[in-house]
Formats: sequence, structure tokens, C-alpha cells
Amino acid sequence: MAVNGKKIAVYVLVVFVLYVIITDPKTAAGYVQIGFEGISDAAQAVGDFFTWLADGAH
Repeated sequence: MAVNGKKIAVYVLVVFVLYVIITDPKTAAGYVQIGFEGISDAAQAVGDFFTWLADGAH
């Protein structure tokens, strides 16, 4: 039963994303940009952490 629920949730999410892209591409592009900025910031933070560790963590 849980697997079917997950499949339905993924299907609904995909349909919603396609609906947003088709009806308002500018807003969808903004969401994508925000997502990539978040990923970039997270990767930068991980890199800074490992640099700090490599420098002796002080």
C-alpha cells in the first residue's frame, strides 16, 4: 500500500511541475534558479567545511 502511495505522490508532483512550466514559464525558471543557487550554496558550504578540516580545524 505504501508503494502505491509513493507512486501516486510522485505522479501528482510531476503533473504539478509540468503544469507550472506550461502555464507560467518565467516563474518556473525562477524556481529552477533558486534551486540551483541553493545547491551551489550547499556545495560551497561543504567545501568550506572540508577546507577547514584540512587546515587543522582551528
